[in-house]
Amino acid sequence: MITRRLEYKIREALNRSPSVALLGPRQVGKTTIALNISETIPSIYLDLENRLDLEKVRDIVAFHEDNLDKLIILDEVQRLPEVFSPLRGIIDKERRKGNKFGQFLFLGSASIDLLQQSSESLAGRIAYLELYPIDVLEYAADSIGNRNKLWLRGGFPESLLAVSEQDSLAWRQDFVKTYLERDIPQLGPRIPASTLERFWTMLAHNQASVLNASQLARNLEVSGMTVGRYLDLMVDLLLVRRLQPWTFNVGKRLVRSPKVYIRDSGITHALLNISTYNNLLGHPVVGGSWEGFVIENILSVVPPRVQPFYYGTPGGAEIDLILEFSPTEKWAIEIKRSSSPSLSKGFHIACEDVKPQRRYVVYSGEDRFTISQDITAISLSGLMQEILNLA
Repeated sequence: MITRRLEYKIREALNRSPSVALLGPRQVGKTTIALNISETIPSIYLDLENRLDLEKVRDIVAFHEDNLDKLIILDEVQRLPEVFSPLRGIIDKERRKGNKFGQFLFLGSASIDLLQQSSESLAGRIAYLELYPIDVLEYAADSIGNRNKLWLRGGFPESLLAVSEQDSLAWRQDFVKTYLERDIPQLGPRIPASTLERFWTMLAHNQASVLNASQLARNLEVSGMTVGRYLDLMVDLLLVRRLQPWTFNVGKRLVRSPKVYIRDSGITHALLNISTYNNLLGHPVVGGSWEGFVIENILSVVPPRVQPFYYGTPGGAEIDLILEFSPTEKWAIEIKRSSSPSLSKGFHIACEDVKPQRRYVVYSGEDRFTISQDITAISLSGLMQEILNLA
């Protein structure tokens, strides 16, 4: 059992908000956390993929009246988006009685449907949290071996904790198949599973690359607009990240297309049939995979107000990750897989353009040391802890 850092934040949110939405892809551990919470406070848990549970809450007003003294937990709530409309009245009625907190906990696997429905109905009445796959601090902070296992297998609990590499890979391949053949069709898009699998695999081959929609469209024999629709879907399902470029007032020609990452490294490797750590080290995607792994781990600990970007120019000036804490506080982060990192001229030029307040190189070692007067080499877990210490 791996303790998830977010569980404490969910409990905090329930103590200050009448409803909380916990978002994350399927199988990432949302239900486990919700059941842990339900063991410590009066609760009722319903899985809306279960037909009987779904019918129970079609009249959410009546169901709430029958369970006034309990936290109502609705899992896979995107299956019943209309449930949000009457919740505003329920919450406001309870507020007038003095019951201001901890009435509903929603679990959702699709961000866009959940966010649109709830934001229209529950503004000021709901807190949003996202559960990432298991990260370095939760599993591997003090062990390079565990970190590399996490990188290879990814952070979905069933994959990470499988008894063998073969079992882990088989779980991830089944996960991909289930999304393609069952979960995505349930959400409505009429996209052939084979086409979407090809698209997902192309993204894996191009992990950490600047999006080239026209090339993907040619390879898939579809339009650029269709590629955009496929990408929007994968982003909305919290499976793919679109990292936007930093383009603010530098007076230069800049790369303005987003970079695209499959968010879980283990899913990237499953799509490419990479089964062992040695296979990964010899694969052309190794550099992009490491970059995506590092970025997702870092973003799992940043406060919600922080905006992530990358920076690039056609001339080669580049910063892998910019964290913008405020208009006057930016961190520039370069990502190197080497245990003895060196920086290119492009990073220094990019820093002159962006003018970050802190500059880091995240590398594969564990020591912290100064590369130059204003650049610090740091481990992934070290940088993550430094961000958490800001809170």
